[in-house]
Amino acid sequence: MRLIIVVGARPNFIKVGPLVPALAEAGHEALLAHTGQHYDALMSDVFFADLSIPEPTWYLSVGSGTHAVQTGKAMMALEELFVEEHPDAVIVVGDVNSTLAGALAASKLHIPVIHLEAGLRSFDMSMPEEVNRLVADQLSAMHLTPTVEAGRNLVSENVDEVRIHFVGNIMAESVLRHLQGAKDRTARERFGLKQGEYVLATIHRPENTDHPDRLEHIIGAFADAPLPVLLPVHPRTRPVLETHGVGAATPNIHIVDPVGYLDMIALQSDAAAIVTDSGGVQEESCMLGVPCVTVRRNTERGITVEVGANRLVQAIRSDILRGLAEALNGSREWQRPQYWDTEVSARVVEALAGGIVPPSGLEGA
Repeated sequence: MRLIIVVGARPNFIKVGPLVPALAEAGHEALLAHTGQHYDALMSDVFFADLSIPEPTWYLSVGSGTHAVQTGKAMMALEELFVEEHPDAVIVVGDVNSTLAGALAASKLHIPVIHLEAGLRSFDMSMPEEVNRLVADQLSAMHLTPTVEAGRNLVSENVDEVRIHFVGNIMAESVLRHLQGAKDRTARERFGLKQGEYVLATIHRPENTDHPDRLEHIIGAFADAPLPVLLPVHPRTRPVLETHGVGAATPNIHIVDPVGYLDMIALQSDAAAIVTDSGGVQEESCMLGVPCVTVRRNTERGITVEVGANRLVQAIRSDILRGLAEALNGSREWQRPQYWDTEVSARVVEALAGGIVPPSGLEGA
């Protein structure tokens, strides 16, 4: 089968890392189309190197812009590519704008869409990612789900169960396959930190960074944390922090440039706790046995809260500090969710072997 896999942002690169070689070994021609949604080398190129992912066959250079501009430019470029290349199916990954663009462009051309990480829901339509997830799932011919609950969400949205395949969390497979290599890098030493004696933080979602009052609470909590806070800063967040004067006045916060995938896994593994608003980091910390505090109104990774790896708090200084205290003093042992293992990509291959059910109306096309 000739497959085009659409990627465009950090979470996509991590998820296709184990998938591409598994597809190739099974005899599929799986080619990457990189939209360029993340175009900075620190947010894109380094992940291809760390994960040993083949260079994309196509680089579409979409770049930044509003959600509509970015999605529209990616959709136009992908449509042209699909018309020229005639793939048997298009795989879209996760919930970024490139995911939505790929699903729209392929479905308009009557090309089956396969959604890897289908069915996750935050039930918050203010999140751009929730819109992307919902639309991509409604357009998909095959839904590859990371959790049992994700499948239930799809059924409740009238997705035919024959299209739903519970394969597990491909992000988890990537963590397990690269964990030893990550630990060998001892990334914390580069920042003068000791194992278990710092908090790792990532904050980049607009619901936090675009609201000065919430950001002030988050930074205030970091400043008062009982351990030093290492904060790799997303490119869009750094100017916002500078506007708020984060720097010399907050010695407990150590702001650094974004790090590659292996260094990030190493830093998470060695941290005493993690504070984040990232969906992927919630999952990675769950796999690594490091307690997490998620600063968001809600999360589509509810399974991490259910197993005890994660706690959800509002962007209020006292709530963040309370959540952090619970994380630092609580258990570091919990049951890993079902199918969060090294066989996820193999289950994807097995699902493909069973055939793709054509979208409604195209059965005889």
